[in-house]
Amino acid sequence: MTLIWLGVALLALVVELASVSFILLFAAVAALVAAALVQIGAPLPVQIVVFAALSLLLPVLLRQRLLERISGRGVLSRTDSLIGVEARVTESLDPVLGTGRVLAGGQDWAARSAVPVAAGSTVRVTGADGITLLVAPATALPQEPPA
Repeated sequence: MTLIWLGVALLALVVELASVSFILLFAAVAALVAAALVQIGAPLPVQIVVFAALSLLLPVLLRQRLLERISGRGVLSRTDSLIGVEARVTESLDPVLGTGRVLAGGQDWAARSAVPVAAGSTVRVTGADGITLLVAPATALPQEPPA
C-alpha cells in the first residue's frame, strides 16, 4: 500500500510540475502522509480520510501564502523609488483643482497636495496615484534621521 501512496504522490507532483497551479502539490504531500500512516499500521479507511482531508485543507490554508511568497511584490513602478524624496514645485499645487507640477528625481511630474503650495517651494513625495505624485510640504513632515 505504501507504494500506491508513493505512486499517487509522484503522479500528483508530475502533474503539478506541468500545471504549476499549486493544488496538486498539496495532494502529493497528503499522499506522503498517507504512506507514512501505512508504515505505522493505520487501517486503509484512516489513510483515505487523512488523504482526503489534507488534500482539501492544505490548499485552503496554505496556497495563498505560498503564491504570495513565490510571486513577490511584482514590478516596481517608476514612482515607487520617488517616495520619500524631496522635490521642487515648478507649478503651484492647488488642492481644490488637483493641479500642479514638481521636479523630482530629475524629472517633471504631475503632483497633488492636500494644501496649497507655491512654486519654488520644497515638498516631499509621500505616495503616488498612478503617475501623479502625492506630496506634502517638506517642513510639515518629520525629518528622518540619516541612516
